[in-house]
Formats: sequence, structure tokens, C-alpha cells
Amino acid sequence: MATNDRAGGNSQAGNTPVSDKPETGGTQQPISKSLSDTRQELEKLLSHCHDIVIQPSRYGADFQYEVLSVHCGTLVEEKEVLFLKSALLDLACQEAAAFHSIVRENVIRFFENRGVTSSRVMVVEGLQNAIQHIVSGHVAIFFDGWNKALSFNAYSVETRSVSEPITEPVVRGPHDSTTEDLTKNIGLLRSRLRNHLFKIEMFNAGGECRTTSAFGYLEGAVNPETLEEFKKRLAAAKDVEILDTSFIEELIEDSTYSPFPQYRYTERPDTAIAAVLDGKIIVLTSGSPSIMICPGLFAEFFATSEDYYYRTVEATLLRQLRVFAFFMALTLPSIYIAISTFHSELIPTVLLMAVLETREGIPFPALVEAMLMEFFFELLREAGIRLPRPVGTAVSIVGALVIGQAAIQAKIASPIMIIIVALTGIASFSIPQYSIGVALRVLRFPLMFLSGTLGGFGLMMGLLFIHLHLTALRSLGQPYLAPFAPFRIRELRDILIRAPLKNLLRSPRNRHMHRSRKS
Repeated sequence: MATNDRAGGNSQAGNTPVSDKPETGGTQQPISKSLSDTRQELEKLLSHCHDIVIQPSRYGADFQYEVLSVHCGTLVEEKEVLFLKSALLDLACQEAAAFHSIVRENVIRFFENRGVTSSRVMVVEGLQNAIQHIVSGHVAIFFDGWNKALSFNAYSVETRSVSEPITEPVVRGPHDSTTEDLTKNIGLLRSRLRNHLFKIEMFNAGGECRTTSAFGYLEGAVNPETLEEFKKRLAAAKDVEILDTSFIEELIEDSTYSPFPQYRYTERPDTAIAAVLDGKIIVLTSGSPSIMICPGLFAEFFATSEDYYYRTVEATLLRQLRVFAFFMALTLPSIYIAISTFHSELIPTVLLMAVLETREGIPFPALVEAMLMEFFFELLREAGIRLPRPVGTAVSIVGALVIGQAAIQAKIASPIMIIIVALTGIASFSIPQYSIGVALRVLRFPLMFLSGTLGGFGLMMGLLFIHLHLTALRSLGQPYLAPFAPFRIRELRDILIRAPLKNLLRSPRNRHMHRSRKS
């Protein structure tokens, strides 16, 4: 009769599944053929782990043989532990004497020859490998007289169900998004691209977490040199802790200190599949709903998957509106500072008189005024994000109204400055990718300082330095400003404009599909 014991302690087991391949690296302590010795070692190594369940039992015609099953109770459902019974039934069905034939020698021969019908079973060598499987959601079964263990994948943890994207609101198009379950995410992608050329490769990160990640690409569409460079960088980053997809980004990006993002993120499966069809590489991590798309080029940050669900004219106007919003969010405060401080002759007389009237009594120059208002706006935006959602929305809206009105009445800021800061914030919210909006927030302040000290010349110098940086920047070895630099006229039909789908679907990115169908 089986009994339940738990190793003492309070540490938490790992929460990501391991691959189906046993580990081979490092020094491995062999599994003893004596089940009592194995249990002592397990209790020693798994001490202070209260969620580890050690369950001894017996089998055989007279229940003369001992067996030990070990699993993490917080990662495995109890019904999955009954696998041992079904595995022994598999063995009994292959023997003439049925139940009486289940002896130690037959059990060892049966499992070593992979007689179990379940694809979730593997034979593990080494005690450390067995423990790694246990804390990853497997049931490890140790037999008396056998120096190996049987590992059964029984990982079962409640995860968030598929819902609408949180970071990418949907107006038209699919409403499903990825979750924190890696297997479920891969299934969502595979259900949209049912082609054997869509390759998914899994890998386990090093460190203590042993996080499982995956990357996918479409064979024939991805650039072989880009794929080779990606794998090379990824191999150098496998020995570090990876808790989220963004950890991989910083490990493989070309320029760590660039304010501009070099990879895109999405939670929408249709966006990820569209990127794969375009020759991109996607990266997924267990425990993270974000899909990283690489390489990420500058022009791609202004496109959304919804552009392909609208008609051509509507999608083109929306895309150009986002480009205009980008330059507005980057330069609008700087242009106002430069013109009002150094180049007031460029302002029409009537407008100049209105500006001077609103600035009457303001104790700060335009530069200091803009810096203060931008600082308060960024503070309100950050507070709105960190607070609980129902409270955060109210705080950000009411706070902006109250502080703006109070600043005007206290003669700290002029009404036109409040308008400019508000328009700048609205423009930054119009850009689809949040990461490019963060880059604008970083660059806006240096441009304001240059405009306040050197006027229009300083603004032009700042923009020139940004352009030079973008020209030299690479994303996974690819030019960041492509297809503008280098200039590729054919690819411009899906950048500033969105050409009709009947033309886009004939693009080179789909030629491999036609070749595979012909073959």
C-alpha cells in the first residue's frame, strides 16, 4: 500500500517544462540501484521543499518489488501520477502470463526498450537530471535494482485563457492573443500557418531557472545569413537567466545603448505569422505572452496588422498619420522653444502677439517651462501605468487637467505650452509600438535643450545626429533604415503606402510557397 511523504522546507519548484532530451552536461551523480539509497539522496537534495511528494509503492505478483515515484505537487495533478499503473498495464499486455510476468527483469527490459505507448515518457540517467525533471513538472519513477529513472511529463499549471490582446487593442481582425503558456502559443501560430516549412526550434536557457524558449521561421523566406547570425548570438546567451522574451532581446541586440528598439513585440498571432511570412524570426519564452520579431527595422514600427484588414486608401492615410505623429512627438516642443526664443520673426504678427500675451507674467524662459511641463506629463503617465487600472485612468486624466489649469493660474506655464505638451503626448500615443514611443521620450529632452541654447541650428544638429545614428544602426546585421537606406524601391509599396493586397500577395516573400506547391 502506497504512502505519501514530503521532503521538508519551503522553497518553490521550477515552473517551466524541460525538453524531451535528458541533460548530458556537467558532473552527474549516478542513480543507485538500491532504492533506499536513492531515497536518502533525494531527501537530502530536496530538503526544505515542502511541495515535493515522495510516494513509495510496490508491484509484482506478490507485491515483492519496490518502486518510488517523486513529483512536485504544485506542478502536477494527482491523476497524472497514476501513469505508473497504466505503464505496467502496457507491460502486462505484452507478456503471456500477464500480471504474473511483471518481474524486475521484465520491467527493466521493457522500459529500456521504450515499450511504453505514451510519447511523454523518457529514460533519465543521473540523479541531477532526474531532479531537474521533477522540478519542471515531471513524475520521476525509480525502480529497485535499476540505475536509471523513468520520467513522465505531467506538467499541469493553471494559465490565463486566450483573450483579447491587452497591449494591442483590436478594431478589426482576430481577437485572440498569446498567453504565458508556450505550448498554447505555438499551437496558435501553427494553426494559422499549416506548412511544414514553418520551423519551430526549442532550447533551454542556462542558469537556475532553466526557462524553455523557442524560435520560429519560415524556411525559404528567411534570409539564411540572418538566421545563422541569430543562432550564433543565441548560442552565446544560453548560459544566463532568461525570465522573459525581453531578456533575449538585450542579449542578442546590436547596440545596447541605442534608444531605438531593434526588435518588435506583439501579442497577436496574426501579426507574428505575417512577420514570419515576411522572412522574420519570432522568439517565444515560457511564462511570457510577448512574441519578439527580429530583425526589427525602423519603418516596420509604424505598421500594424490592422492595416491589411482595411482598404488601401484608409490604411495608407493611417500609416502616414502615424509617421506625422512620430515627428510631432519628437520635435514639436523643440520647434516651439527655438522659434519663440530665437526666431520670433518667423511667427506671423497676430500669432506672435497672442503668444506674447499668454506668456506675460511667466517667470521662466520657454526652455525651463517646457522642461517642467514635460517632466510633470511623464510623471503622470508613469503613475497612470503603475496604479491599478480603474484608479490609474482617473489619476492620469484628472491629474493632467488639474495640474494644467493650476499651472496656468499660478503663472508657471502658459496656455500654449500646455497645448503643445498635450499634443506631443497624444502624438506619442498614436504610434503602435510602445518601445518606439519610449525612444521618443528619451530623445525629446536633448532636442529641447539644443533648441533652447542654439535655436534652430541646435535642433537641426540634433536631428542630424539622430539620422546618422539610425544610418549606422543595425538590427541582427540588417540596415535599420532599410528599405530607405539602402534604397529598395520595390519594398516601398508597403512602407509609406499600403499597396493593394492583390499586389502584396505576389511579393517575393511568397514565392517559396508557390515553389513548394509546384514541387
